[in-house]
Amino acid sequence: MFYNVENLFDVYDDSLTDDDDFTPSGLMRWNYSRYYRKLNSIYKTIASAGEWSMPDIIAMCEVENRRVIQDLLSETYLSKYDYGIIHEDSPDRRGIDVCLIYRRDVVEILKYRYLIPSVNDGTGYQTRSVLFATLRIHTDTLHVFVNHWPSRRGGALAGDDLRKSIAGMIADTCNSVFESSSGRGKILICGDFNSTPDDTEIETLLNSVHTGSGLENLTVQLSETGDGTYRYRGTWEMIDQVIVSKTLLNSGSGLYIPSGSFRILRPGFLLEKDPVYPGLSPFSTYRGYRYHGGYSDHLPVIVDLFMRDSCRQE
Repeated sequence: MFYNVENLFDVYDDSLTDDDDFTPSGLMRWNYSRYYRKLNSIYKTIASAGEWSMPDIIAMCEVENRRVIQDLLSETYLSKYDYGIIHEDSPDRRGIDVCLIYRRDVVEILKYRYLIPSVNDGTGYQTRSVLFATLRIHTDTLHVFVNHWPSRRGGALAGDDLRKSIAGMIADTCNSVFESSSGRGKILICGDFNSTPDDTEIETLLNSVHTGSGLENLTVQLSETGDGTYRYRGTWEMIDQVIVSKTLLNSGSGLYIPSGSFRILRPGFLLEKDPVYPGLSPFSTYRGYRYHGGYSDHLPVIVDLFMRDSCRQE
């Protein structure tokens, strides 16, 4: 599961980041009551995604720090499950990060690191880093990238070069995974890309993976029907995506993703009537600067991972 949780901030002022708005005296009037309601809203969404069983791997973006993730896991019914955390503070000026939580009874973390493009090493990089984690799931290995690419605020070209730079960095890392695994590595790339599947940044990522069997964007089919995870001025946009290696789609053994596995989670409680445009929009926590009490301005996306051996098809 991947979920942009929309500004999961604690109530404390961090002197090192621009989080003043999300404090009790800040512009958003963020307080304990709203914070704990937000935590339980995220729990409810995760529980809905899991249906009969909680998801084994949950990637999130727009979390402020490790504390808010720990509170999510300890102050809600997620405390009943043995979730581990991967998190690291990013260079983002607002202090929001990407993270991953995982069921320790299913998933083992072999290694992880946070990536930024080499041309942006140093103090000039002020957006979210990319989480790259290698997981052991049962007897197979999965390489996961968690993304939250720079926003397009200021117009469609805002951050365009930086998004392309990040796309190239991920492609280079995928090529390294394939080279070290003789083309057999299994890769899953998820996140809020602030780009749609037909944008040049996503095409840069897909077209720059030269080794192995290449990548496939699982969101394309739904996106072409006008579906999406984020609604802007009455139009749905598919900016939360899952891209996988074809080795994961075509695997005859170990982990695999069946055709049609990708879906958008859209239970009724995550949606509301749009006050301006016809139709429904995500039920967000804030509408502008006004507290709205909802879940997130994005819908979560889900993909099913299955295991099989070479002798068994399911």
